[in-house]
Amino acid sequence: MANKRVETVTRGSGNVFLDLGIDQPEEALAKARIVATIADLLARREMSQQEAGKLVRLTQPQISRLMRGDTREFSYERLLRVLTALGQDVEITIRQTRNPQKRGHVLVHD
Repeated sequence: MANKRVETVTRGSGNVFLDLGIDQPEEALAKARIVATIADLLARREMSQQEAGKLVRLTQPQISRLMRGDTREFSYERLLRVLTALGQDVEITIRQTRNPQKRGHVLVHD
C-alpha cells in the first residue's frame, strides 16, 4: 500500500497580518487596503512611477516602495494625502466600539 500524505488546512482569520503574528494587524490591514486602492488608481491612469510621484508629491523610489507594499515610512495621514491628490474623497467615521471592554478597530472600506 502507498503511504497517504495527510495535509492540515487551517482556516484564516480574514486578516493575513493577524495570522502571521504581525504587531498591530488591523492597522497593517487598513494600510494595505489603502495602498491597494492607490495602486489601482495609478494603474487606471497608466502613469509611470515618475509621473505618479510628481502628482502625489512623492519621489519615484517612494512610489516604488509603496507599490511593493512597504508602508513603513507612510503614516495614515500621508496615505490619505496621496488619495486626495488622486481625486478621492476620504471620509473618517468615529464611533464607539460594540464591546467597550476591548480596543477599537481601524477599518477601511473602499
